[in-house]
Amino acid sequence: MDRQGSSLRAMFINATLKPSPSKSHTDGLINISRGIMEKNNVAVEVIRLVDYDVAPGVYPDMTKHGFDKDDWPELHKKIMQADILVLAGPIWLGDNSSEMKKTIERLYANSGDLNSSGQYAYYGKVGGCLITGNEDGVKHCAMNVLYSLQHIGYTIPPQADAGWIGEIGPGPSYLDEGSGGPENDFTNRNTTFMTWNLIHVAQLLKNNGGIPAYGNQRKQWDDGTRFDFENPEYR
Repeated sequence: MDRQGSSLRAMFINATLKPSPSKSHTDGLINISRGIMEKNNVAVEVIRLVDYDVAPGVYPDMTKHGFDKDDWPELHKKIMQADILVLAGPIWLGDNSSEMKKTIERLYANSGDLNSSGQYAYYGKVGGCLITGNEDGVKHCAMNVLYSLQHIGYTIPPQADAGWIGEIGPGPSYLDEGSGGPENDFTNRNTTFMTWNLIHVAQLLKNNGGIPAYGNQRKQWDDGTRFDFENPEYR
């Protein structure tokens, strides 16, 4: 099989609540996907959002809206260099962590930017997610993340999420001794399939110049182009 991915870049954002160097169970799952990508020459970077001073909000630079510091503009430059974005995080109270929510809000802040083809800036990039926890909610959390990513312009491949859930309650977490997490065949299979689907679709998009621009260019719509939309108001 021909190897893919040599021209691709991937960014994993770990939305754990634990700052480095604390052990992150989410990192354990990230490392499975990361390892596959790196074996196939995808350049990978992993960051923990909690390690940075990222302000809450829905504007590209929150220092212009009352905050003294905001690392998001520099982080966003790295995100925009990546062909693949994987949002990964834990479940708390059956939902995504506050850091995951903040990541999505700040991605949304830049969703009105346009690329060189006049499309929204995240067009042509692919997204996926990884979820860990020892309480119910893997699919609920993944649903929220993947909906949010596609809404702002990311392409979501088939089976673009994976997760591990331990015994519900105060049981062991993914990397804890005896958890069974790293040996779980269901999780390992889904994480592998997700990773390859991200690579395949990202490579397809890159090889073909991204998503075709006709019919989704914001400026042309604002200037009156209607891309075969018919309405008596515009005749």
